[in-house]
Amino acid sequence: MAFRRRNKSYPFFSQEFLIQNHADIVFSLVIFILIGLMFEGEVTLYQYGWRDWATILFYFFITIILHAVVQEYILDKVNRRLHLSKSKNTKFNESGQLCVFHLVSSVWSFYILITEGYLFHPSSLWENYPHVHLRFQVKFFYLTQLAYWLHALPELYFQKVRKEEIPRQLQYISHVQATVGIRVGLVLLCLQYLSEMGFHIARMFYFTDESHQKMFDVWAVCFVFTRMVTLTLMFLAVGFGLARAENQGLDWDLGNFNTVLIRMTVLLLVCLTQSWLLWKFIRFQLRRWREFRHEQASRKRAAAKQTPRPVKRDSLGHHENGVIKAENGASPRPKKIKAP
Repeated sequence: MAFRRRNKSYPFFSQEFLIQNHADIVFSLVIFILIGLMFEGEVTLYQYGWRDWATILFYFFITIILHAVVQEYILDKVNRRLHLSKSKNTKFNESGQLCVFHLVSSVWSFYILITEGYLFHPSSLWENYPHVHLRFQVKFFYLTQLAYWLHALPELYFQKVRKEEIPRQLQYISHVQATVGIRVGLVLLCLQYLSEMGFHIARMFYFTDESHQKMFDVWAVCFVFTRMVTLTLMFLAVGFGLARAENQGLDWDLGNFNTVLIRMTVLLLVCLTQSWLLWKFIRFQLRRWREFRHEQASRKRAAAKQTPRPVKRDSLGHHENGVIKAENGASPRPKKIKAP
């Protein structure tokens, strides 16, 4: 999805400038209003319900516009300089869009963790469960997350994604986020987005220059660290924290799902999810290792073919193009054969 191209620029604040850019001006005002909503004044608690889908639909359209802005004003300009192939161009755009989203979401979630006090007081992640009353910035964060992942579905059509790429895209869009409770979910999303951002940054550097392999090694360390922290935090919050909570039982009206069966099911799903991600990670690393070995073998074969062969010499001189030449470069005189 892209905006229309402008062939002529006009002076700022002129009538032609306002006519040509009125849509962008109004959109900028909407963005400033949305940014202002991220910082609340009075502390107000909210609940969730079916009316939130109207808000999600509004942010859904805003996200589509933001996607187009990033594509036109950032990624398209970079692509024109890199001159990538069609397949690499598609993957570069995908990583570029996700880098922006993961950067904004990780910084935003980290800000919420600090302001809410969850980072310095880990016990607050499971205390006072169930967490049905949300502050505005927490609810706003989750609504925008839902809007972004829903907007990725029509973007498959707008970006003209190939049919063979659609299953992989759908798998990524509908990936399971192992979140139990609103507070624990913030920590897990922050860790996951930081890890994913590292991967897409490494992939963008790789597309610009295939010799950039070090970034993937840094991402590998971050990925394994994220998996270990996720498992540790989930066992701490669900296995120990919620097991000692006072509200034990199942209550749909209060949003309480703190039972032994549900806790064990959640932990099992978390273990299976993290195991699946680690299995994909190991397969990716093995594929990289095989490609590296194949590339090294190809370079050795090419170097062996380019090595000059040694010149064959005899007592008279050496051979060159089938002619014997002396050491000084002159051809020896042929011997005269006496006639019988």
